[in-house]
Amino acid sequence: MTRVTSPENLDSFHAVIPAGGAGTRLWPLSRASRPKFLLDLDGSGRSLLQQTWDRLNDLIPAERIHVVTGTAHADAIREQLPDLTGLYVEPSPRDSMPAIGLAAAVIDAAHPGAVIGSFAADHVIDDQVSFAEAIGQAVATATSGLVTTIGITPTEPSTAFGYIRSGDQLDVAGAGSARAVTSFVEKPDRATATAYVGSGDYSWNGGMFVTRTDVLLGHLERLQPGLHEGLRRIAAAWGTPDQQQVLDATWPGLTKIAIDHAIAEPVALEGGMGVVPGEFTWDDVGDFAALQDVGAASSPETIWVDAGGLAISEDGTTIAVVGLSDVIVVRTGDALLVVARDHAQQVKDVVAELKRRGRADLV
Repeated sequence: MTRVTSPENLDSFHAVIPAGGAGTRLWPLSRASRPKFLLDLDGSGRSLLQQTWDRLNDLIPAERIHVVTGTAHADAIREQLPDLTGLYVEPSPRDSMPAIGLAAAVIDAAHPGAVIGSFAADHVIDDQVSFAEAIGQAVATATSGLVTTIGITPTEPSTAFGYIRSGDQLDVAGAGSARAVTSFVEKPDRATATAYVGSGDYSWNGGMFVTRTDVLLGHLERLQPGLHEGLRRIAAAWGTPDQQQVLDATWPGLTKIAIDHAIAEPVALEGGMGVVPGEFTWDDVGDFAALQDVGAASSPETIWVDAGGLAISEDGTTIAVVGLSDVIVVRTGDALLVVARDHAQQVKDVVAELKRRGRADLV
């Protein structure tokens, strides 16, 4: 990775990496016990989580990078990130708002009003220079008191992502490209997405949020008071002998909600959100079609005869494909997947069916 000069305003910036989810559209490679963020899916030699760490550690020191995960993956994360000091282990999944809020509350207790950024553990970003530029502008915007998101500049009218609608230019020092957010829009149909991209007022929602901890917690206190009170209680006990007891007693009662619904959508409608452009190549590697797009290569044992696509053999089995175009074949030690590229999103239905059949050993 090309090393870049960090923006000057990152001297006290903290990064939070929520590491959860099973990546069901990447079954059978991604499983509940080894989700996609722990896998090297693009052949880089680093897992998606390690790539996220590298990207952030290029900008800020390791002690200001925090990871929130579940008990099932804590040991694997410690092994993959030996320099990690800030690991927050959730007793159970409660979605992104409690996860990010936990880190925010603990960081705020030690560094009141610190600026934090939340970055998913399983995204691929290629342009570190543009990434650093976006972070610098987002931190400047967040420092002014706005919850800020990084809007991904669309490369096509995708129907796979949510969109952010931008409004007026903001007058923020150090963030010349910042605009107000007017609304968040769910995944549109093709015609609507085409109109969005053509207007120049919409960006993809990559789920990256930058905010002051006191601003985030203040919004939570208004909008989700029960969740706010619980997070504050946990943070007050953090680092004390009562930490685990308070965490175990409080966590199950926290509202299960995504940060988009808890904060981003209502705060945007109130005029409290800004967006800065992310002009870098970005992919959330949501399915095998996306995995192929980010450069994943077929296993060397694969034999193609009048055929094409992506074939991955995790257990060394030779895969031969004859007469099929745009096909994806994935072989592991206990499962075989064959799917047309344009049906890649439906792989999640296989996982749902396995669960219905009681085959927890395969998911």
